Amino acid sequence: MAANSDDVIAGVGPRLRALRQEHRVTLSELSGTTGISISTLSRLESGQRRATLELLLPLARAYRVPLDELVGAPPTGDPRVYARPIQRFGQTIVPLSRQAGGLQAFKHLIPAGEPQDPDPKTHEGYEWLYVLSGRLRLILGEHDLALPAGEAAEFDTRMPHWFGRADSHAVEFLTIFGPQGERMHVRARPTRG
Repeated sequence: MAANSDDVIAGVGPRLRALRQEHRVTLSELSGTTGISISTLSRLESGQRRATLELLLPLARAYRVPLDELVGAPPTGDPRVYARPIQRFGQTIVPLSRQAGGLQAFKHLIPAGEPQDPDPKTHEGYEWLYVLSGRLRLILGEHDLALPAGEAAEFDTRMPHWFGRADSHAVEFLTIFGPQGERMHVRARPTRG
C-alpha cells in the first residue's frame, strides 16, 4: 500500500537528521553550505517545520543525493534489461526479459555456416517466434518449414520441435516462451480490400 503524502512528509525529518549525522556535519556547517538558517534546519529535522522544495533542493545538493532519497520516494527500478548472452546449441541467445517465471522473451542469433542436423526435443510450455533476418528452419512434429524474415509461428512445446538455419546464411529471430497454459494473445486487424 502506498504511503500518503503526510506520512512521506513526516519521514523527511528523520531522514535529514540521519543524513547529517552520516556525513558528520553540524547544523552550523550545513547552514553555511545551504544558506538555510540553523533554526529552520533544526525544525525540519524535528518535524516542526514542513519540508518544501525550496528547502529540500539545497539539502539534496549539499548531501549529493537525489531528491527522491530525501523524501523517501519508492524506488522506480531501472527499466533497462542488461542482457547476458548465453551460448547454447550453436546459437547466441540473449534474454530480453528479467522476471523469473511467466512469459520470457529471447533474441536468438545463429551464425552463418553449414545447415545443422535437426534434433527435435519436447518440454512443457508454449512458444511464439518471429524471424527478424535470414531464413529459419523449423521442424515441428511432421512439418519441416523454412520461415523467411517477417514470418511468425506459435506452437505447444510438447510437440517435438527444433529450429536452426534453413541455409548457410545467419538467421536472427525472437522467441517468447511461456509455461504450459500461458499463451501470447496476438490480435490483428482484418485487411481491407
